Order: sequence, then C-alpha cells, then structure tokens
Amino acid sequence: MRAAVLVIDTSTSWCACALEAGGRVARRSEDIGRGHAEVLAPWVRDLMDEAGVAPRDLMRIGVNTGPGGFAGVRVGVAFARGLALAAGAQAVGVTALDAWARRADPDASATVFSVHDARRGELIWRVYRDGDALADPVRGDLEAARIAFDAHPGARLAGSGAALLGAPDDPAAPLDALLALTRAAPGDAPSPAPVYARAPDAKRAGEGA
Repeated sequence: MRAAVLVIDTSTSWCACALEAGGRVARRSEDIGRGHAEVLAPWVRDLMDEAGVAPRDLMRIGVNTGPGGFAGVRVGVAFARGLALAAGAQAVGVTALDAWARRADPDASATVFSVHDARRGELIWRVYRDGDALADPVRGDLEAARIAFDAHPGARLAGSGAALLGAPDDPAAPLDALLALTRAAPGDAPSPAPVYARAPDAKRAGEGA
C-alpha cells in the first residue's frame, strides 16, 4: 500500500530532503552552495534504502517550487516530476512562501509575513492569516516591504528575506512544513512548475539584444 511521502527542497543554497514512512521521518539537509543536481539523487536513495522504501511505496512527492535560485528550483522540480512519473506517485508543488508561512505558524492561528530575498534590492512577499493567503505575492523594494509589513502589527516574519526586516536569520529548508502541505494537497493538484524569483541573466541579456 502506498503511504510514504517524500519532499525535497533545492530552492536555495541548501539541499534538503525528508521521507515520512511508517510513522517516522528521516531528513537530510545541508547548505551546499551549489551542485544540487549531483547530491540530491544519492541523498534520496539513501533515505529510501535506510527506511526500506521502494519507489512503488511512494504516495506523494512534494517539492519547493520557489521563488528561489533559478538552477536549484529547476533541479528540484525536474527531479520530483521525474521520480513521480517513474514511481506512479503524485508530484505536489509547494511554493517557498507557503512553506515558510506554515513553518512560522504550524497551528494556522497567526498572521505571517512571508518574504523572499530576490536579490538586487528586490523582495517578494505574501501575507497569511490563520493559514490562508490574503492576496497574491507582491514584488517590491525593501522600503515597500517594510511598509507592507508594518501594516500588519504583530505579524510573524518568515522566509529568506525576513532578516532584512529585522527577524533572526533561519535559512534552513522548511522540511516539516513541506511534508504537512504535501500531505494536505488535493488529489487533483496540478503538476509542480517552477516559480523563479527572476529570469536567468543569460535570458535577460539575450532578450535585450
């Protein structure tokens, strides 16, 4: 019977994966900088071997779809979709903003300002209340983000851009949140698709030529 749930996160400099099977959760997470494509498959294989889980036992495979680094997001989404196809499992996409918000408010009882540092002076944020997003993600500069955050007194800060707004830095992948959101996803959820913070430099240069 399919019951195991695998989640992966390669959207930042961290490479992370977790496997929930038989009532236990095994995790692997490390800030590797680059090279996600080289380490992700061996890490997942090790987790599955140690838990005695075969591909046919996987029910769902969740992946952080970003926003995040272009290469990392692409690696994670491609891996999740490929493994799901081979295993006959459902691939589930979870955005980084959703995952960080869930980690900051696992009981869905607070207001969360989830924010991604898109670099080059830009941030992407989304506000959640009691587990639900209040509006679509917004992109803006640091001052705009501060104004938006101040409009929600008492909100919890989460995400890769939270430190820019004064919160303690917590860059580790939100694996438990990814597991929870992957389990809760509807059976007809669309296939994961990358959510990039910005187009890659090579593409922008070509478009401007």
